[in-house]
Amino acid sequence: MNLQHKLPLSKWGPLGVSQEKHFFFTSPIGNLHDDSTAEEWLLAGFKAVFMKTMGLGRNQTLVTEFVFVSFTTEPHLQVALFVIFLFSYILTLMGNLGLTALICLDLRLHTPMYFFVGSLSFLDTWYSSVYTPRILADCISKNKIMSYTGCVIQYFFSAAVVHTECFLLAAMAYDRSVAICNPLLYSSAMTKKLCIQLVASSYAVSFANAIAHTSNMFRLHFCGDNTINHFFCDALPLMKLACDDIRVYEIILAAIVGCNVGTAIGLVLCSYTAIVAAIVRIHSATGRHKAFSTCSAHLVSVTFFYGFHLFIYLRPSSQHTPEGDKVAALFYTVVNPLLNPVIYSLRNKDVKEALKKALSRTVDPR
Repeated sequence: MNLQHKLPLSKWGPLGVSQEKHFFFTSPIGNLHDDSTAEEWLLAGFKAVFMKTMGLGRNQTLVTEFVFVSFTTEPHLQVALFVIFLFSYILTLMGNLGLTALICLDLRLHTPMYFFVGSLSFLDTWYSSVYTPRILADCISKNKIMSYTGCVIQYFFSAAVVHTECFLLAAMAYDRSVAICNPLLYSSAMTKKLCIQLVASSYAVSFANAIAHTSNMFRLHFCGDNTINHFFCDALPLMKLACDDIRVYEIILAAIVGCNVGTAIGLVLCSYTAIVAAIVRIHSATGRHKAFSTCSAHLVSVTFFYGFHLFIYLRPSSQHTPEGDKVAALFYTVVNPLLNPVIYSLRNKDVKEALKKALSRTVDPR
């Protein structure tokens, strides 16, 4: 609380007459009085200079928590949304964990392609866990408040999982290009060591980017209104709350995102250019269909993931609406992790056979 304190300037006038005068100092810290020590007044002065430098006036305070605006304020609709999101979250966990376990247990699926599919399923398990539990809590809670620290943590892991999936999809595209362009050298080219290195590199680079993203975002100071018109801590709504000049931040953000996402998309495009060129050279229609079917699931997954992200972040600011951004964000935070197990197993003969074998063992252990 800002308190006004009087500090004596001069107790005795030039004629020896008591002329005690005071000036008023607006202290950014409380409990100061005329007998305060020099250190206390010095600290108050430094705090005031800091607030002035940061552009914080007497009625501005730094935000220590954030309030989310949910999808609706209607109680019956909130209950319906809670049921829908809970059901989708359970299916997401069951689908991704089930597919990961199936790939680990069935020896026929111990190939580079399924190693990457299993890695993607494992990632999608905690990808959805970054967002959905918070959505569920907001659907049934009147208190839609998240602490500053909680927002930092969610922002960090959100950036980490998004960048990891971005690079992991690029690695999967490279795997498919090697399989189609050089099928005879595929086993020797895509060794287990290389596959592990590609997945580990995706995580390492992504967590480094998440650190850069988070430190760059929370270098800003948030003051005044603490309402986030979104369902999680994301860059665009947080930028609207910043009381600093965000031009430098926007340049750094564009450089980080442009460099990383541009590199990943470039690798995907190069891989699919090579794939298309190889498929065109296949003479038989059956061969072309078989070659394309091996990468069709990945192509659908890439289209969903990159499409929704580019739709949100590459649109002009004039076209952004809070409700539209929420709906678009739902597709890559909730829907995409739910669909990936379906995409990679629905038309996959090997996965179907492995699933039938696992179910038969469950029903008849003999």
